[in-house]
Amino acid sequence: MPLSLRRGTVSAIDEEHDRLVRLRVDGVACVAFPRVTGPVAVGDEVLVNVQARALGLGSGGFDMLHANLTRGLEIDPEPGAHVMVLPYTPLQHAVRHAEEDGKLAGRLAGLPVICCSVHSQVLPVCAALEGVRVGYVQLGGGALPVSLSDALRALRERALVEVVVAVAPCFDADVQCVNVWSALAWCAAHDLQAVVCSVGPGIVGTGTRLGHGGLAAVEAANAAAALDGAPVLAVRVSEQDSRERHRGVSHHAQAILDLCLGDVTAGWPTGVGAPSWLEPRQEVDASGWRSACDGLPLSFMGRGPDEDPAFFAAAYAAGLVARAKVA
Repeated sequence: MPLSLRRGTVSAIDEEHDRLVRLRVDGVACVAFPRVTGPVAVGDEVLVNVQARALGLGSGGFDMLHANLTRGLEIDPEPGAHVMVLPYTPLQHAVRHAEEDGKLAGRLAGLPVICCSVHSQVLPVCAALEGVRVGYVQLGGGALPVSLSDALRALRERALVEVVVAVAPCFDADVQCVNVWSALAWCAAHDLQAVVCSVGPGIVGTGTRLGHGGLAAVEAANAAAALDGAPVLAVRVSEQDSRERHRGVSHHAQAILDLCLGDVTAGWPTGVGAPSWLEPRQEVDASGWRSACDGLPLSFMGRGPDEDPAFFAAAYAAGLVARAKVA
C-alpha cells in the first residue's frame, strides 16, 4: 500500500520536548520527531502521513510529520554515524551504534532482564526497581520511535530509568543497538543492575496466537538466557478486558512461555489465583504497588489502576522478582 501523504502548514505547537513535538497541521493533531525530520515551527510547510488516522489504526488518532519542507531539508547526519536505521525505507538515516564503540560484555552474569509484552507494564515494573540502576531496551512490535513514550519521560523524571536503548527497527533513544543481544551486552558492560525490555506504545496485533508484537518478549528472554542472564516475564493479566483471549491471563503470556528456549520465571502477585500452565512462576507480595506507582501515569487500554488493578499488580510483581535477583 502506498504512503498517504498530504501537504499542510503547521498551525500550532501544542507540546514540545527534547525529542518529540506535538503540533497541529491545518488544525489536525500531528506528532514530529525533530531529531529525524529537523526542528518545526508555526508556519512551516510540511508533509504529513495521514494513513493511520484515515484508517482508524494504531497511531492514536494523529498524523505523523513526514518531512519539513521549510527547515528540514539537507540536514547533516549525526557526526561519525554511518550505519542506517530503518534501512532502505524513505525514512532511513544514519545513527552511531553502540556496537561500533566496542564496549560489550561477553556474558550477563545473572543480570535480571524483565520481559514485557505491552508498554504499559514498564511503569509498574520500574517502580518496583526504585533505587536500582535500570536500563530500558525498546524492541520492535509497537511504536518504533522511542521518544513517543510519555511513560519513559515520567520514569526519567523520577530517576527510575537511567538510560534508554533502541533496538532496530526502533530508533531515537540515548543509545542505538543492532539487536537485543548486543543491547543487553551493552547494558551489562555499563554496570546497569537490571534491564527492562518492552515493545513501544501501540502494540501490533492481529488477534492471533503468534501474530502480535508481544512476542518480542520471547526474543528478549531467549537472548538473556543465552547470555547467562536471568529473564523474568511480566505477565499480562486483566480483569476488565472485553476480549475473551485477554481476560484473566492473556493468551500472549502462554504463547511467550511456550516459545521461550531457556528458563524464564513469571512474576506473580501472592494470593491471586494463577492458571496451572503459568510455570515456573515466583509469587511475591505486590500489595505495595499503588503507593510505589503514586504519581506515575498508569494507563492500559484506557483503563487506570482503579479499573484494572490486576494488570498493574502483576507487572509490579515482575519488578519485585527481578529486584531480588540484583547482584
